Amino acid sequence: MTGRLLPDILLPSLLLLTACDDLSMTQQKRYDVYRRADLWADGAEARTPPEGTVQQGALADDSALDDPPPIDAALLQRGRERYEAICTPCHGLTGHGDGMIVARGFPKPPSYHEDRLRAAPARYFVDVITNGYGVMYRYANRVAPRDRWAVAAYIRALQLSQGARVAEVPGLADTIPTEANPGARP
Repeated sequence: MTGRLLPDILLPSLLLLTACDDLSMTQQKRYDVYRRADLWADGAEARTPPEGTVQQGALADDSALDDPPPIDAALLQRGRERYEAICTPCHGLTGHGDGMIVARGFPKPPSYHEDRLRAAPARYFVDVITNGYGVMYRYANRVAPRDRWAVAAYIRALQLSQGARVAEVPGLADTIPTEANPGARP
């Protein structure tokens, strides 16, 4: 058996190893970015994907954008987390468009409390997060589809909270001590 080991296994392995040279493995021919590529008729090295090409995961993202998830406490909490991490620099914590970027001289974004945005459907906010609007760039590659719906739900909660009156919230007036209701429980 040892007599056959050299010709059958070891010799082909040695031949394969000697056939590889480091130069061809580490320095392959390629086109540098934005350099002329004579191989193509248009001379550009960057190629446009063929028509009908779909980005990996795009179909699942589209499906997630078509169907909004049910709104529950977990979705609102996730929306708050994503909103505070991504949206507050421009829109502010309460959604009035008074974020830090405004203090630094950037254009003020619209307030979520304008009548136009209060009347807008949640899908509008998801579309703006996805595609951008005005000077806001698109966040499609930064915010997952479910998180876009969560942010839209949280924006709705912000709109409701900022416009709420104590008298409109059932049972809340009974818990806040006022001159008219001094015996309210804390």
